[in-house]
Amino acid sequence: MSLKHETYEFDIEDVEYLIHNGKSFLARLFIPKGIGPFPAVVEVHGGAWCQFDRLRGKSVHEALARSGVSVVAIDFRQAEEGRYPGSVADINYAVRWSKANSAKLKTLPNMVGMSGNSSGAHLGMLSSMKPLDPLYSSIPLKDRASKFDATVRCIVMLWPVINPLGRYRYVKQQLTEPNPPESSQRLVNFHHRYWPGEPEMSQGNPMLILERGEKVELPPAMWIQSNQDEVHNFLDPESPIKLPESERFEHNYRNAGGVIELLRFDAPPLFTTVHPTLPASIEALNKLVDFIHRNIH
Repeated sequence: MSLKHETYEFDIEDVEYLIHNGKSFLARLFIPKGIGPFPAVVEVHGGAWCQFDRLRGKSVHEALARSGVSVVAIDFRQAEEGRYPGSVADINYAVRWSKANSAKLKTLPNMVGMSGNSSGAHLGMLSSMKPLDPLYSSIPLKDRASKFDATVRCIVMLWPVINPLGRYRYVKQQLTEPNPPESSQRLVNFHHRYWPGEPEMSQGNPMLILERGEKVELPPAMWIQSNQDEVHNFLDPESPIKLPESERFEHNYRNAGGVIELLRFDAPPLFTTVHPTLPASIEALNKLVDFIHRNIH
């Protein structure tokens, strides 16, 4: 059952939060009308690390803002421009920027979480697990740089590509079979555009990071998954744990000492993004909103 939240009107504003080589990167801010302080969420769009922008995921942004959550939906470097680890560094910076600009967001620096879908959920989880890693925290924050880090209070992942190496090998294998899915070659191409190679797909891999026993932060997490989505929730034949990706990660996260909620819905892939009015989408958005309010207050 969804918790009851006060309903807020909200303001929307696009602001420049980052510049690379003279190129401006924008964040779309959704700020509830009221005094606050409100929880805040940095929202990271998906698109196989190569496409879409901060406008993707509007249903999540608006559901959070209506419930009294400030949202920072970000653009960041993608594909060849943002090759790993570039986009992760942008996301790490966005968290620190949000803390430094907490007054504008009507929040507090210790009230910032993360949300993302597909590749954005992968990038968000990677940043959240390793917020102090020099590889990801390499972009200096102007002024109050030493005061803020990229740790987050919690993270919501919608159908994350949590294991880029496993997914890459999975779709490559599909191409060797008769009548492979139409998306397989496109996904392989996206991997090639973003990842320098398989070693990097292993390094920047939340699933394998846990299985290697690396030291990480483990913020409370939620994974929202369609039961009809094999592109994100496949069974990796190389996995030491013979479970689909969602259950494998849930096992690893809990085994490492983290708290995670895995929610499955009988709905089409990308359901809250592409079909936001479906009953399953509305239920998932309510669960997401409740999770944020329970973990950031």
